[in-house]
Amino acid sequence: MIHAQLEADGSAIVTVDGQRQKLRGATVDDARTKLTQLATSTAAAQKHPIQFTSTEPTGTYTLIAHPDGQIEQAQPTPPVPHMPAAAAAAAAPEAPAEPEATTTRRSLRETSFLTTDPMHEPATQGLRGFLTKAGLKTKPSAAEISERDDIGAVSQHWPGTRTIAVINRKGGSNKTPTVAALSAVFARYGGGGVLAWDNNENQGTLGWRTEQGPNSASVLDVLRDQERLLADTARQADIDGYIHHQSQDKYDVLRSDENNEGDHEISAHEVHTAHSIVEKYRRLIIMDSGNTARAANWRSMIQHTNQIVVPTTTMEDRAEAAKLTLQTLAARDEHSANLAENAVVVISEWKSGDQKEAQRIQALFEGLVRTVVTVPYDPAMKAGRIRYGAMNPRTQRAWLAAAAAVARGL
Repeated sequence: MIHAQLEADGSAIVTVDGQRQKLRGATVDDARTKLTQLATSTAAAQKHPIQFTSTEPTGTYTLIAHPDGQIEQAQPTPPVPHMPAAAAAAAAPEAPAEPEATTTRRSLRETSFLTTDPMHEPATQGLRGFLTKAGLKTKPSAAEISERDDIGAVSQHWPGTRTIAVINRKGGSNKTPTVAALSAVFARYGGGGVLAWDNNENQGTLGWRTEQGPNSASVLDVLRDQERLLADTARQADIDGYIHHQSQDKYDVLRSDENNEGDHEISAHEVHTAHSIVEKYRRLIIMDSGNTARAANWRSMIQHTNQIVVPTTTMEDRAEAAKLTLQTLAARDEHSANLAENAVVVISEWKSGDQKEAQRIQALFEGLVRTVVTVPYDPAMKAGRIRYGAMNPRTQRAWLAAAAAVARGL
């Protein structure tokens, strides 16, 4: 019998016939592979199957290694056999005879031979995924099923364009990184058609944190050519000369006016016009915003919004501003109040070691909004261009959960 305790860092303590030894892998998967090799070599040396148990961060698994190198799952202990039918009948008290059932004709309309398939595809992650690769089709874990559910949520398409507004009246609250991360998740899993729009009243920063296309266009160029873009003869690709495609993350960016010497402020009418244009070309619009909830372009953005996301960091003034932003919406009108009630709050850890503060802030927001999601600290979010593939796996999973929470409100 072999017992192993695998840690998240790939280290393990293995007990073989009462003798303890250390095992080291680069990851949990690597340690599991080494454990399996140890079990199969032991089985080959002893010339009979060996049962081994692996206790991991995701659960405890019992397997059998065969001398020929095959691995199988250990069968659960069979249930206690039932009493033979004849003995059970003899022991049972006599009961009144049941009346013979009569057959009733069923309706053809109410009968169907189609069934819903409840089966999950085999596991691809962790030990279960390892067993799938070894030829044993293993059911996915609860964590993998949850991830698949989130992917399904963000992969759906809706009838008509949906608009998400990312808002917080405090600068530095992680609005722009939130827009970029959510856009990447929706575009990667949903097949594109996602536009990130920097709706700052003058000059925003979304263009600084994302890839620039082969043009220098902004929302002002879209407004200038509105007749051409709204014409019945306009083609789907006509919008591509005004946006900036993100080659890795598959979404597009509509930049704000980046003229440092300019003084143009986007008006409410211009937001309405620009929205009528871009919704013709894209299925999902995720809008970055400025810091002034009283600004005309901010208020007109809310009129088009189906779901709001309120980002904050683990700095308490950002969290307070997030609450005040929700409070402003709740008091404004019925549509804004509904958005506030069904908001998704995303808490991004500002620095390593902020987990406790994130938990404190999350506890305060829960009950005020529909969903609260915490994103762990990740250097890839702090500076430079934001790319989903550069984030740590835990960060990617958190943004997938955030996007799925948003999708479920659309």
